[in-house]
Amino acid sequence: MIEKIKKDLLINISKDRYLHTLRVVDTCKKLAINHNMDLEKTTISALLHDSAKFIKKERVVDLAKEFGLLDKSKKPYNTELLHGPLAVKIAISKYDVVDKDILNAIKYHTTGRRNMSLLEKIIFMGDYIEPHRNFEGIQIIRNLAFEDLDKSLLLALDTNIKFLIESKKTISIDSIDARNYLIEENLKKRR
Repeated sequence: MIEKIKKDLLINISKDRYLHTLRVVDTCKKLAINHNMDLEKTTISALLHDSAKFIKKERVVDLAKEFGLLDKSKKPYNTELLHGPLAVKIAISKYDVVDKDILNAIKYHTTGRRNMSLLEKIIFMGDYIEPHRNFEGIQIIRNLAFEDLDKSLLLALDTNIKFLIESKKTISIDSIDARNYLIEENLKKRR
């Protein structure tokens, strides 16, 4: 299945997106080894995480409508938030993926969510810290991902939410829920 996914990705996504995907796979595998996560599930999830980031953005919206993820209106949709759920539909329909953990890791790799599994955290962080990502504070987050996945995830969410606020972009409720959950869990540990 892994080789078939790679061949399909070469056709459906841009070369830059494909190279990004390979870097994410590599980063996620390193995180998986470090945090004792299944490598095959990690590889499949990482390969498929951006499988709906087609070269033409219109195709994302058209396919999302086809899969029933959107209404039939012509309103603009945020393809950044849409590509995760759409990639899940592709994983199911094209590759017969049924593992809920893999599907959730793909779906929430951009936003995160409340009470993420280990695999979900690894895919989120692998995408966030892959070697070509370069912004202030990234190296701290990278290092922390191998020491304490929850702390790195919280820092990544904080950084991303600040960026979205400064950019005047919408913020997924899932991201806010993920952040709040991590803070709540941290408070429970201190008691």
